[in-house]
Amino acid sequence: MRDDNQDTIVNLKVDDTQGPKTRHKDACLVVIYGQDLGRKYNLVGRELRIGRATTNDICLSQDAVSREHAHVIVDDFGIKIRDNDSTNGTYINDNKIHEAYLRDGDLVKIGRAIFKFLSGDNIESSYHEEIFRLSTVDGLTQVFNRRYFMETIERELSRARRYDRPLALLIFDIDHFKRCNDTYGHRAGDYVLRRMAELVTARARKVDVVARYGGEEFAVILPEIDIRGAETFAEKVRGLVEAETFAFEGRKIPVTISIGVAELDSAVANADDLIQTADRRLYAAKTGGRNRVVAKD
Repeated sequence: MRDDNQDTIVNLKVDDTQGPKTRHKDACLVVIYGQDLGRKYNLVGRELRIGRATTNDICLSQDAVSREHAHVIVDDFGIKIRDNDSTNGTYINDNKIHEAYLRDGDLVKIGRAIFKFLSGDNIESSYHEEIFRLSTVDGLTQVFNRRYFMETIERELSRARRYDRPLALLIFDIDHFKRCNDTYGHRAGDYVLRRMAELVTARARKVDVVARYGGEEFAVILPEIDIRGAETFAEKVRGLVEAETFAFEGRKIPVTISIGVAELDSAVANADDLIQTADRRLYAAKTGGRNRVVAKD
């Protein structure tokens, strides 16, 4: 992660209100998913070009990005982004737009890259907070990342042993996800991953930890839940996903998941053992026909 102000840097000032000639705020775009993770584009000037061509202010070397994909423009009412009739579109908070004003915290998706728009009186503070958040959160799905998951499961396992409390773990992945990407495209695959994270997070308790474990694989740490409760939770999540209509740009995408469930017991010496048990049962769920939960060997 870096704040590289030596090459492609563009600066803008954003108006504080919706009226012209008002007090200005600083603004920037931060890469939260894709290459150059954490890079900050300080915004000063009147226009910022984004696209695949090397002449752009932000160059995204991706097939899904048009040569001159979008423009960021400042006017008397604020900062807006305009799609240049690109092949694959420009998205703000997962909504496809032609032109729209940006608000603090908006997520801008172009190709497979995601930027976060920050504005305010102290964007340096906001930027450093975002960099800290990126150390624990997956930029695409907005759930915890693998690093945070590994730190947390070690901590929760120690706590469960110390107080003799139950602890369970789910590991699941999306069935035939490669087929989804090949059939519907990587942008559709990204949508499925984001929607999956939303569904599981909505079902989880506040004390549970939902994380993207890697690729299409997710994990859920369940403190104070034994194997029976974890299996019940896993079945609810599996059924919820199966019943959900995943639709991207008018095309329905069939999605199911396979889940492996493990609990802290006498056979588990450390966090790696717990993960390996859940992963082994996930493999059994997949080889057993997919779209199922396996909670015992």
